[in-house]
Amino acid sequence: MIQLAAFDIAGTTVDDHGAVYVALRRAVEEAGAPVADADLQRWMGTDKIEAITALLRLGGVSPEPALVAERFDRFRALLAEAYRAAPPVALPGIVAAIDALRAAGVKVALTTGFSDDVVEPLLAALGWSIGADGQLDAVVTTSDVPAGRPAPYMIHLAMQRTGATDVRQVLAAGDTVVDLEAARNAGAIAVGVLTGQTPREALEAADHDAVLDSVADVPAFVGLAALAR
Repeated sequence: MIQLAAFDIAGTTVDDHGAVYVALRRAVEEAGAPVADADLQRWMGTDKIEAITALLRLGGVSPEPALVAERFDRFRALLAEAYRAAPPVALPGIVAAIDALRAAGVKVALTTGFSDDVVEPLLAALGWSIGADGQLDAVVTTSDVPAGRPAPYMIHLAMQRTGATDVRQVLAAGDTVVDLEAARNAGAIAVGVLTGQTPREALEAADHDAVLDSVADVPAFVGLAALAR
């Protein structure tokens, strides 16, 4: 059995109604930088300051530090506005899957390309907390590490916080290619899920161990296949 399951948030465990995609695109395009769909997909799972920097450059706008900071503030404002209009909710079957994993002794952590100031109100809106009486064993954000995905640091910090000691017994799942890259860089079992906006063919083209319909399928997957890795 695996020791730790580390899941992405938006599009993987939480339905944010596509708000992150829309907010990120708008924040960049309002600065005069057009955003191609493929570029948006490529940078979605990364730290959002890094994503804004890259998307501005790809759109032909120089990512000066002051502009990046301004666009990040705009991204946060757009996201907060979207969450007020349509609060995020847990994706179907996710709470039951997390409960099943924890009941079997598997620690569950969330890792995300968001910073603390975005994640904290999102989790509060969901009513999720950390600890024996909560829904999660750890949450790791880009505020906690020197670099976000595809660097392995968030997964490794989740291991540290939950007491997991063997990367081969860690499963990391997410809805973007960069989630899979981070999992592979960490040495973990790399699982893509189809609940986000990344098409199956893009996830299957990346280095991965499995592509599942949802994190809701992870308990069955680890029960049947984890020990074979």
